[in-house]
Amino acid sequence: MQENLVIVESPAKAKTIEKFLGKDFIVKSSFGHIRDLAKKDLGINIGEGYKPVYEIPGDKKKVVDELTKLAKSKTVWLASDEDREGEAIAWHLTEVLGLPVDKTKRIVFHEITKRAILEAIEQPRTVNMDLVNAQQARRILDRLVGFELSPVLWKKVRPSLSAGRVQSVAVRLIVEREREIIAFRSTPYFRVVAQFHAAGDPDKTIFKAELSSRFETREQAEEFLNTCIGATFTVAKAEEKPAQRFPAPPFTTSTLQQEAGRKLGMSVSQTMSVAQHLYEQGLITYMRTDSVNLSQQALAQCKEEITKLYGEKYSRWFNYKTKTKGAQEAHEAIRPSYIERQEIEGTPAEKKLYDLIWKRTVASQMVCAELDRTTVVIDMSGSSQQFVATGEVVRFDGFLRLYSESTDDDQAAESGEGLLPKMTAGDRVVSTQITATERFTQAPARYNEASLVKRLEELGIGRPSTYAPTITTIINRGYVVKQNRDGQKRNYAQLTLTGEKIASKTLSENYGKEKNRLSPTDIGMVVNDYLEEQFGPIIDYNFTASVEKEFDRIAEGDITWDKMIDEFYGPFHKMVDSAITTQTAKTREVRILGNDPKTGHIVKARIGRYGPMVEIEGNEGEKGRFASLKKGQLIESITLEEALELFALPRDLGQLDGEELMVGIGKYGPYVRYGKSFASLAKTDDPYTIGYDRAVEIVRAHQAAAAAANTPLKSFPEDADMLVKNGRYGPYIAYKSKNYRLPKGAKPEELTLDDCLKIVAGSKK
Repeated sequence: MQENLVIVESPAKAKTIEKFLGKDFIVKSSFGHIRDLAKKDLGINIGEGYKPVYEIPGDKKKVVDELTKLAKSKTVWLASDEDREGEAIAWHLTEVLGLPVDKTKRIVFHEITKRAILEAIEQPRTVNMDLVNAQQARRILDRLVGFELSPVLWKKVRPSLSAGRVQSVAVRLIVEREREIIAFRSTPYFRVVAQFHAAGDPDKTIFKAELSSRFETREQAEEFLNTCIGATFTVAKAEEKPAQRFPAPPFTTSTLQQEAGRKLGMSVSQTMSVAQHLYEQGLITYMRTDSVNLSQQALAQCKEEITKLYGEKYSRWFNYKTKTKGAQEAHEAIRPSYIERQEIEGTPAEKKLYDLIWKRTVASQMVCAELDRTTVVIDMSGSSQQFVATGEVVRFDGFLRLYSESTDDDQAAESGEGLLPKMTAGDRVVSTQITATERFTQAPARYNEASLVKRLEELGIGRPSTYAPTITTIINRGYVVKQNRDGQKRNYAQLTLTGEKIASKTLSENYGKEKNRLSPTDIGMVVNDYLEEQFGPIIDYNFTASVEKEFDRIAEGDITWDKMIDEFYGPFHKMVDSAITTQTAKTREVRILGNDPKTGHIVKARIGRYGPMVEIEGNEGEKGRFASLKKGQLIESITLEEALELFALPRDLGQLDGEELMVGIGKYGPYVRYGKSFASLAKTDDPYTIGYDRAVEIVRAHQAAAAAANTPLKSFPEDADMLVKNGRYGPYIAYKSKNYRLPKGAKPEELTLDDCLKIVAGSKK
């Protein structure tokens, strides 16, 4: 008989652990939290010291019943994850199952290996109520903020809106960045790069050097090139210094999210989902951690693996220390459970993420890369201007043999860095070509998920476990969109001095192309502005970060959670009361763009019932004309010209089968109308540019689909009312003006009249 019950969070984790424990143990999953704050009303009794009111959701009652029965006759071991959420799950289990919190065995482990599991069984502890209280404080505070802010937004801005303590700050970051981009004005400049070779070099090995100054205008650049004609160039300084490049530490949750985004193109939520699967299979250590520590065993395994693969000279022993205050040093960084396991079986995403984790972990224990960095400064006769050449040569690759960390803006230097010829001060160099190329200042880059996580971490906002749900929430609520932008074409000038002649040409390039960048929507910007106006202290970066520190203090037992909540709620509630009674100007939601040149009427942009729109006002007593904004357009940045283009719809494309063929945008998106029928455009179709032939193609496809839907899959001569049809959601039975679902697994082509009558009769019961 199995005398022990181990409760974990997920079925996958249960399955893995079960392999390591003997026949005396049964392992079951709680499927995450088994209870949460009540959905009805607030779920918090403010008058009783913010006492939470918990309830078991309907979908968890069956799980709870099963665990309750098993727990009565067995020793219970609570093996939920070792973070605050996991500790709270363990506590909720003690409460619901009637287990004594001070006696129930609580076990934690950082990796799902046989050694780790058996060691945890040998060293159980009780539930850590400080960690539980920290989780409760976060949950209660977030519920209070969301529950009280959302009705204010409904009343003052627009129905069906919501706000959150961390999500609103994340939106603020994205809005502020967008406004930086809107306000930015790109200015041209000229960058000068020369090609040289040493005067005494028989091979005339070419190297590049860049002028230390840049010119604002073409005239200035051309004037400088003229001064270069006949000039002599001499090495003023040549320095060669040895340098080292150090490996990055092992992954924390946030650095894994960032690097997986940069190297693998994974979203934050995808990274966490895949990492969760790897952890539950026992392949990596726990993936929610802010520690960069490695265990002594892991360090020894890394040394053994590096020596085996690359030799002793590539190995070093180094244990990183986490700089973040409040980091859980008892935890480890994210690493493979078995360092010797270089490859795994699994999905492509699992294989890629595991490979990234393995390389980062092993590389962290490899020696530094040894470099030679050379800087050569070149004087020019008759001028104070100087050219600078830089070179970097890897003398010993060290950790670079295995892994190199990416950055958020990986761009190769235009001049490039490579090996420079040996030169000393006083040496003459000869210019073969000097080029002045027009460049443009760049606006700050929009955040992608990786750079947003990095910024949130820098500000101390949120925690590793909250980044993924925060980003998912602000996208799902329509405050932020993740989108790609096509680059735009622009011309630039290039002046080239060869010998004594300056040649000029105009070249073109694409710029501004973006992939998976985060942009605010109009409603996101409106909500952000309102929250800043009325609740500035709540969405202040420093305040939000200080709240996170308060949670850490609760976890450490320094302060009580109810006192922390009380100090927050009093001032916050006053702000809510003030916001409800304060009249806000609706004009802030409207932007005047100018006047329609045809009518002279005002053109404005605002948020309408169905989203952001532009309006040309009508005559007095008459309705105006309206048009929806295109994807990527914002009320705050749209120009009058762009707005007027939107009124090109609906477009008349001609006639089809004697009916007018029109294209426009309606409540449900772009459409083609022929007569009284409508057909939706594909996502790739642009209603402003779609031609007649493509519109006809869409109409014919729509007509064919409608005809197919009306053609029965099966009919019965014995009963003309009985039809089996193919609908939008699959096959169904139509009988005497009513529709009936087919049972799961039923094949429509095999149905008899008796079968159909039974389905109809069964549906009526």
